[in-house]
Amino acid sequence: MTAQLIQLETTPDLADQVYRALLDAISEGSLAPGRRITQEELAEQLAVSRQPVMQALRLLKKDGFVQDAPVTSGPGGRSRGLQVAPLDAQWIAHVYEVRGALDALAVRLAAARRTRIDPALLTQGRDAVRRGDIKAMIDADLAFHRALYQASQNPLIEQSALLHWHHIRRAMGEALQSSSLRASVWDEHEAMAQAVASGDAERAETLMRQHSGQASAHLGAQMDAHTGTAVAPDNSVVR
Repeated sequence: MTAQLIQLETTPDLADQVYRALLDAISEGSLAPGRRITQEELAEQLAVSRQPVMQALRLLKKDGFVQDAPVTSGPGGRSRGLQVAPLDAQWIAHVYEVRGALDALAVRLAAARRTRIDPALLTQGRDAVRRGDIKAMIDADLAFHRALYQASQNPLIEQSALLHWHHIRRAMGEALQSSSLRASVWDEHEAMAQAVASGDAERAETLMRQHSGQASAHLGAQMDAHTGTAVAPDNSVVR
């Protein structure tokens, strides 16, 4: 007997679209750490009902991107609500340690095969820097690192690295607010790509460990400098 199944919609679920839009805004800094958020405000900005926003916020809270806000008092009584979770410097440092180890293994394996990384990925990243488009910079960075993971021919590296990618995205969004870091990232990527293509596994690994360590240190310094001041103005817009 043939099972009777309900046909699935081919369009992305609306709650998932809202989740991705909010995650992009958090990653890019449009919704900054400490920013209070409400279902009503987000639903209005995204032109959707409150239901998908509520579902998206529930997922974001589970994933550690939003949290309960401190209780405040006002004309309407005591209110809690939600806020964008602050960046945890120690947690991000741990994530970068794991990512650095995985990336170092990936470039070593890729170099053993003398893999040529598509130069279009470097062009994509430099173009994003030139435009000052932080989301595009983050997307280009992920594309470059995924190319290295795939070149390693060890699927567990990519699977493991992507487990914490959303937290890396958020950390990068904060780090890339500094224009001084943007161009140097792609100079470092290009040097790693050249080492991989030439089969120099030692140099590729050394460059990757330096790249990851510098990124983690830069972000830590930025977070220390902005402690307690990273609350977005009330007119922040989610796109």
